[in-house]
Amino acid sequence: MTRIAYVNGRYVPHGQAAVHVEDRGYQFSDGVYEVIAVHRGRLVDEHGHLDRLERSLGELRIAPPMTRRALRVVIGEVVRRNRLGHDGMIYLQVTRGVAPRDHAFPDAADSALVVTARRLPPFDAAAATGVDVITIPDIRWERRDIKSISLLPNVLGKQQAQDAGAYEAWMVDGEGQVTEGTLSNAWIVTAEGELVTRHADRAILSGITRRAVLELARGEGIGFVERPFTVDEAKAAREAFLTGTTVLVKPVLHIDGQAVGDGRAGPLTGKLAAFYAAHMKTQGESP
Repeated sequence: MTRIAYVNGRYVPHGQAAVHVEDRGYQFSDGVYEVIAVHRGRLVDEHGHLDRLERSLGELRIAPPMTRRALRVVIGEVVRRNRLGHDGMIYLQVTRGVAPRDHAFPDAADSALVVTARRLPPFDAAAATGVDVITIPDIRWERRDIKSISLLPNVLGKQQAQDAGAYEAWMVDGEGQVTEGTLSNAWIVTAEGELVTRHADRAILSGITRRAVLELARGEGIGFVERPFTVDEAKAAREAFLTGTTVLVKPVLHIDGQAVGDGRAGPLTGKLAAFYAAHMKTQGESP
């Protein structure tokens, strides 16, 4: 089946999808993006993702390319044309548009929108296998709360993890505290049993899956704390895990080669993964 992409008003075969050479996303990374999971043909946490998209656009002073209602129609059409009746993902990218190359904003430019879709293996958060992570210095800019398409430090960090035989890299600030992963949020269960994830400020991206897991924990009466934690604290933790749109809830077994707890997925991680798996089945929305 031919994949179909939406590019600035047109649905085109994925292999023919293209943007102008002077699109500011291509030349300056002047844009934002979102990734939305599709589970059993339904969008997961769609409104949270679109809320964050609007916030990111506002922070960069990029005009929305269309109304939210129109955007939802486009997303739904991309899902339909790509026959995402099972599991997959939708990728949305909005840039400031096409203009002669100049660092300052153009006086007039139409925001550019690209929407693509991809099938993925079946999601099963409750059956997630454990992974290893490494720690690396966080060299990103200071507005990590904006979901910018400028991801070079994340790319370098993910490659460093892969080269080390790990799944993910946790980035660490100048005070020795974990910020987040290259494509996920970071969590631990301390030696005292406290569930911890870093609070959402400008140091991290406020993950939509992260928010959902916090709400699920609250609803199940599981206490948690939003605060920074150090690498040493993470290595001494009972459990650790990652969350993200396509990561879901994934146990961390080793940090820098050192086992977390007994080196197996922990019970609280398993509970939260099961809660999130149920959430995906009941909270997904038809596009």
